[in-house]
Amino acid sequence: MKPVIFGLSGLTLTDDEKRLFRDVEPAGYILFKRNIEDRAQVRALTDSLRALHGRDDVPVLIDQEGGRVARMRPPVWPDFPAGGAFDALYDLAPMTAIEAARCNAEAIALSLNEVGINVDCLPVLDVRVPETHSAIGDRALGSEPMRVAALGRAILDGLAKGGVIGVVKHMPGQGRASVDTHHDLPHVTASAAELEQDLAPFRALNNAAMGMTGHVVYDVWDDQHTATMSPYVLNDIIRANIGFDGLLMSDDLDMNALQGDVATRALRCVEAGCDIALNCWGRLDEMRAIADILPEITAAARARLDRAMALHVPAFDADRLAYLLDKRDQLLALADTSAKLTGGATGAA
Repeated sequence: MKPVIFGLSGLTLTDDEKRLFRDVEPAGYILFKRNIEDRAQVRALTDSLRALHGRDDVPVLIDQEGGRVARMRPPVWPDFPAGGAFDALYDLAPMTAIEAARCNAEAIALSLNEVGINVDCLPVLDVRVPETHSAIGDRALGSEPMRVAALGRAILDGLAKGGVIGVVKHMPGQGRASVDTHHDLPHVTASAAELEQDLAPFRALNNAAMGMTGHVVYDVWDDQHTATMSPYVLNDIIRANIGFDGLLMSDDLDMNALQGDVATRALRCVEAGCDIALNCWGRLDEMRAIADILPEITAAARARLDRAMALHVPAFDADRLAYLLDKRDQLLALADTSAKLTGGATGAA
């Protein structure tokens, strides 16, 4: 097995993809909008991935956060709100917000579960600050670390109840990034003491099964390498300081925050300490180059992967999904009602 998660080019596997994936045995796969048409098609696609390897526990990932980051959308699938909706409700009623986040996450999980997707790149644990770039924006669960942790825990619990593994991101915290990592490399100049705020939600949820790094340079820790490529950040900060021992994957290696060809990026992140390299675009030449350059997955990374995937997956329950969506909407309506009564917003960005 190679320590990489690959994207796919389209709605079905091509013959070239089948040959490559069978030979390489990547650690998992990730789906995007280009891979999504309807329930029957997605289920057939995920079934074909598992059949290719003869295993039911092959990780199939997606970014289904809600709001603007959602690969599965209406009218085929329900609409899900961004994290900021739960932050707004928390201003009024913290326990109600936590329950709404849990219901929403379980509803997401059931929607994914139905079509054979078993890992969601959620929750976003980046703490929002005044300089937070809009690339994070309303995806964040708040500007207070323990609020972010409480809502993040509810999301992880809801996903697990619906049979889906959550991925905490973007370790060790991307809230201070003032540029979008898809296009530029952020440098964070905050002190170690200031960065304790960013670490706190990840430390509170350090028993999460999976985590994702951010492509950010933290000058106080390593001013030469992004977190994804920094042995110090990966090992001393994420593993030792935060105490995270789950499966650690990179963010997408095609982002312009990084330099060099994609295969070299994959090797560098694995050599630095990431368990898994994430390559999202489904370009056959890139995937072949990555497969050629990467070593086999380490025993420690394989153990973390196997531990993460040992999750009970319940049978899909359409009535339960409808109940969760209705309950979530009733709870979130409290924030809307309050805003109308007070003549303004409740304070979420």
